[in-house]
Amino acid sequence: MFFLTGTFWEKILEWDRDLFTTINSNWSNPVFDTVMPLLRNSLIWIPLYLFLLALVLINFKNKAWWWIIFFLVTVSLTDMTGTKLFKYGFERIRPCNNPDMLAHLRLLVRCPIGYSFMSNHAANHFGMATFLFITFRHLFKRWMWLAFLWAGIIGYAQVYVGVHYPSDIAGGILLGIIYGTFTGFLFNKYFKLHFPEKSLH
Repeated sequence: MFFLTGTFWEKILEWDRDLFTTINSNWSNPVFDTVMPLLRNSLIWIPLYLFLLALVLINFKNKAWWWIIFFLVTVSLTDMTGTKLFKYGFERIRPCNNPDMLAHLRLLVRCPIGYSFMSNHAANHFGMATFLFITFRHLFKRWMWLAFLWAGIIGYAQVYVGVHYPSDIAGGILLGIIYGTFTGFLFNKYFKLHFPEKSLH
């Protein structure tokens, strides 16, 4: 059958490369050229992480430490699985290191060392976003969908700056959602967060 043949996978890879070129080159603009490299820099998000740390420590007391542990475990699982299992398992060359892609590539950052599939940026951030969504949604309602928007923009930035293919991002998204769902529901089962009740006095 066609979907089991090499031709099918060759076509998928062709679509992947075409979409990469569309995002990286055809949809480029000066604003994104400035902003996207910044968004993939973890240092720029330190204020957000400090805000989350303060939020849980101030409002949830003893449960806060368990939340922090589960959060860190989520990131560790996505990062180690993405690197050890997938990157070294598939050994896919990054677009910025692929001679066949150089004619279609705009590289806006230094090309990282290592393999392309899957994107640890996407896996880690979607793992965090999913964990945040599951553990905070009952408290902050629809605002928590912004966590996925945040992760999605960071994933998009990996393609835009020229260091990942779209399928690398898709794989990272799936891995992050799986781990974030697991750790989020496990946390809620034993340590579900609630704002402290206000005193009537």
